Amino acid sequence: MKNIKEILNNFIIQSKAGDLKTSAYPKDWQDFKFKVSFGMGMPARVPWISLLAPEMATSNGIYPVYLYYKDLEKLILAYGISETAESAQSWPTEVLNSNQTVSGYLDQDVPRYGDSFVFKSYKTEITGDKVKFIYDTGTEASEIDLDSDLNTITEYYRKVVLMPSNNFVVNEINQGLFYMEKQLEDFIVHNWNNTELGKKYDLIIEEGVLLSQQFRTDIGPIDILAKDKQTGSYVVIELKRNQTSDDTVGQLARYMGWVKENKKDKDVKGVIIAGHYDKKLDYAREMIPNIEVFIYQVDFKLSEFKK
Repeated sequence: MKNIKEILNNFIIQSKAGDLKTSAYPKDWQDFKFKVSFGMGMPARVPWISLLAPEMATSNGIYPVYLYYKDLEKLILAYGISETAESAQSWPTEVLNSNQTVSGYLDQDVPRYGDSFVFKSYKTEITGDKVKFIYDTGTEASEIDLDSDLNTITEYYRKVVLMPSNNFVVNEINQGLFYMEKQLEDFIVHNWNNTELGKKYDLIIEEGVLLSQQFRTDIGPIDILAKDKQTGSYVVIELKRNQTSDDTVGQLARYMGWVKENKKDKDVKGVIIAGHYDKKLDYAREMIPNIEVFIYQVDFKLSEFKK
């Protein structure tokens, strides 16, 4: 099974067949643990697929999860909340306040997981061994759509649990690389006027409240949203820390598209902040207009304490 659409297709077909075996499914997805359950001993009324940060468990934690309500032929991609034990961590209030619970969305009592929060919902239509996934709007979700939906919620999840990439290794102390994206993001915002960004762009502050950091959109939070000092156009700033270059550029382009449509700004710019430059970023800059790349470097020094 090579992509999420193929996995979900097989998951739905197997859920209907009552087969409880999970050995054919991947054990990880990117750097998340990938867990699948069709029930134990007997078929579950709500089979699920969860994607877990290293410290999380399906029985105790928060995580993105696919919940298949077989009787309703509804597949829900949700901000999952464990039922077995109360998690020490919760989803941010923006999730709790702006998304319906599964029970509220389905407008009925459900057998399991009703307190999780809906991110996306798909009506499943099965023909033979093929499944169509239909949004509430009536539009069929393509392979690209399903990938995008999963990438959006997992990238948000990374930020919530402060999960660095398992591919990241600090091998040069003098580069001063941050081991968590959140630290770098906070550092940039708090030292804005002392950075190259602060010379060109302004943070968005309304009535004394900083709106720029983790700017909320309906496709996920923008790391930092600023405005060009000269033109007034929006500037989408994304940190390349937990993704490949391709993922970073794709995410930046999506947010730029959101700003262009929702903020009516055809001149929106994009900025990528990375620990190093690579050819993929270079080629992307050649093809996508209005993208800049900044490389960060922080000095790390030790001084002997003397009384």
